[in-house]
Amino acid sequence: MSEAVREAQKKGRPVIRNVDFGDITYRGYYKQPPSAIVSILHRVSGAGLFLFLPFLLWLLQESLRSEISYAHFAGVVSHPFAKIIILGLSWAYLHHFCAGVRHLFMDNHMALDKDASQKTARWVLVVSLVLTLLVALKLFGVF
Repeated sequence: MSEAVREAQKKGRPVIRNVDFGDITYRGYYKQPPSAIVSILHRVSGAGLFLFLPFLLWLLQESLRSEISYAHFAGVVSHPFAKIIILGLSWAYLHHFCAGVRHLFMDNHMALDKDASQKTARWVLVVSLVLTLLVALKLFGVF
C-alpha cells in the first residue's frame, strides 16, 4: 500500500484510485451498471456484424443464385455449427437494433437520468434476449 493511500485512510478520506482490468475480471468486486454492459455489448455486436458481413452476403448470394444453390444453402444452414453462428449473428443484430433505438430516445433527451437510463438498459437486455430466444426456437425447429 502506498504512503498516499495510508495517509488518506488515516484522515478518513475516501481513497480514489484507477480501476484496472484485473479488478473487473478476476476479483469480481467492481460491478458494471446495466447501461455500461449495454454500451459494451452494443460495440461488440456492431463489430461482430461488421466482421461477419462477408459471410452474411455469401449466404444471401447463395440463396438467390438458383434452385440448386438454394438447396446447397439449405444444406449449409442445416448444420448445427452454422445454426449457432446464425443465432449469434441474430443476437448481435437484435441487440444492436434495440440498443440503437435506446440511443435514439436518448438523443431526443428522453431517459437521460440515472434511473431511467438503467431501466432502459435492462429493457434492452431483456428484449434482445427474448427475441433471440424466439429466433433460436424457430431456427432449431421448435415451431
